[in-house]
Amino acid sequence: MRSLPVPDPGTPDRRSPARYLLWAARAQTASMVGGAAWGVLWMVTQALMPATIGRAIDEGVTPKNTDALLAWSGVLLLLGLVQAVAGVMRHRFAVTNWLGGAFRTVQVTSRHAVRLGATLPKRLATGEVVSVGIADVSHIGGAMEITARGTGAIVAIILVGAILLFTSLPLGLIVLIGVPLMAAIVAPMLRPLHHSQRHQRDLQGELTSRSTDIVSGLRVLRGIGGEQVFAGRYREESQAVRAAGVRVAHAESLLEGAQVVLPGLLVALVTWIGARFALSGQITIGQLVSFYGYSVFLVEPMRTLTEAADRIIKAHVAARRVIRILNTEPELADEGTATRASGDLVDEASGLTVRQGRLTAVAAASPEDAQAIADRLGRFSDGVVTWGGVPLRDLTLPAVREAVLVADPGARLFSGPLRTELGTADPEDALYAACATDIVEELPDGLAAEIAEGGREFSGGQQQRLKLARALVADPEVLILVEPTSAVDAHTEARIAGRLAGIRSGRTTVVCTTSPLVLDWADEVAFVESGRVSAAGSHRELLATAPRYAATVTREDEG
Repeated sequence: MRSLPVPDPGTPDRRSPARYLLWAARAQTASMVGGAAWGVLWMVTQALMPATIGRAIDEGVTPKNTDALLAWSGVLLLLGLVQAVAGVMRHRFAVTNWLGGAFRTVQVTSRHAVRLGATLPKRLATGEVVSVGIADVSHIGGAMEITARGTGAIVAIILVGAILLFTSLPLGLIVLIGVPLMAAIVAPMLRPLHHSQRHQRDLQGELTSRSTDIVSGLRVLRGIGGEQVFAGRYREESQAVRAAGVRVAHAESLLEGAQVVLPGLLVALVTWIGARFALSGQITIGQLVSFYGYSVFLVEPMRTLTEAADRIIKAHVAARRVIRILNTEPELADEGTATRASGDLVDEASGLTVRQGRLTAVAAASPEDAQAIADRLGRFSDGVVTWGGVPLRDLTLPAVREAVLVADPGARLFSGPLRTELGTADPEDALYAACATDIVEELPDGLAAEIAEGGREFSGGQQQRLKLARALVADPEVLILVEPTSAVDAHTEARIAGRLAGIRSGRTTVVCTTSPLVLDWADEVAFVESGRVSAAGSHRELLATAPRYAATVTREDEG
């Protein structure tokens, strides 16, 4: 059995949806060729059976020749055995092709999503990304799977046409002309189907984004009484998706009807003409039976070709969404070459200096200013930042990501074992520092407990403490925390502040907060107004010398 996913999916062709699909097919050439070969053998053995039955009738039944009848019966049995084996192998290869196309798409999109980082949610809606991971990969896999049966269908139609031409020129011409004619009639039905499917997918992506936003902000909506407003909007958009789905179903129903009616007309025509030829002696009884068998048999390869066209259209629509993600470039170009730096961090835009090995707190009059500073220090947004005199943009992004960790309120807990979520290192010290030991102790399986996506089973304060523990376990050279204690009570916050200073002793740490309990533990506090550092010193010094700082950090107490 082939192991999937592959270690390296390769570099996708992002120039167009068709080129992406061709790249996905070429990436698994051996499997695609194998599937096509078995598909041809599977369909050809079926195509030979009506001719075999006709010969058995003409050479065995009509002249009452037992030996000939047994011989042709043996040939029919052999064809059945070959068809059975070929059918099993074709299916195995088809499933492998499906999985290969789907997994490869997941790999390249996931890899690019990681590369995009903070750019992804700014440029692409959540629903669009979710739709790619759920529906679009399935359609791309479907296009890879249908090639085995589609190739067999084409070869079988050509073979049947040749047999009919050899047996009866008029009947052969009817089949060879009728098949392309049916394809020409069906082709105009594919364009509206293509358009309807693309429109439905766009609406479905928008609806998924809406539902994600509602679920993530449900508590806020309840707090401001906005549930009904957003429910109404969701209802309107869901009805638009339903209407688009009905239009898709309408186009698909016309296509399905054409798949039944058109081959049926061809079967009726071939049977009627064949019967007249048999009565006039132009063909034998066995050949008439063969013609009827071929007329019925042709329905299957014709339906397969129509199904292939439908799947390729769906895959084309899906590939368009995939390459839209793949063609999205990060806001920050990775043009650096340096892989190492150390020393003080200096943000020229704000005038902030973060001393190496010290705990620096950033208290901003506007929370947006603190977040902007954290983004520049972590190189999630562009800015003139130096690290030990080396411009941060001169370092490669992987080097920055390995050395500098920014943990902001937007961080999420992922599903899986809690131990895996916290990292491979021993998390005990980090859990203690984040006052999260009690959370683990309350879980039936402790660190082995499975947590849901986003940590939904935990309260907001518990989630915040677990995310802080995860950041501490990572133990980066530079740790930047944005409001790490905003959701916990004052007693817990005081304990976290003291333990944070201890566990990060000698390590460069930046905490963006206006909490006096945390600020009092900082080696140095920088007060930021209008994006610039206006005062710096210890928390107690600034309380005594900077009235605006005192007003900012005591606002919560005054409220």
